[in-house]
Amino acid sequence: MMELSKETEEKINELQKLEQNMQSFLLQKQNFQSQLNEVTSALEEMEKTEKAYRIIGNIMVLQEKESLKKELQTKKEIIELRVKTIEKQEDKIKTKVDELQSQVMAEMNKK
Repeated sequence: MMELSKETEEKINELQKLEQNMQSFLLQKQNFQSQLNEVTSALEEMEKTEKAYRIIGNIMVLQEKESLKKELQTKKEIIELRVKTIEKQEDKIKTKVDELQSQVMAEMNKK
């Protein structure tokens, strides 16, 4: 088995941490996309009905349709922003992972 330099081992450890971060971002992104689908579906259904209800605990309460619609639109915008933020973070990590992988492979090919 080949001996790796301390620097190469540190880069490999950093790669593992970055991979864990990517998994975490993926789970967060999936969660937000699920919420986004729910909100989008709710907005579409509101267009088909006269009355709108909000679920609070175990009961449904009649609510003004336009008020609920505005609230859902705001929630949708926030979720979309969060997804974009996560995607930007993912891109930064992917770039860093690619750089580190190239460096590690170059080090390993030297030996």
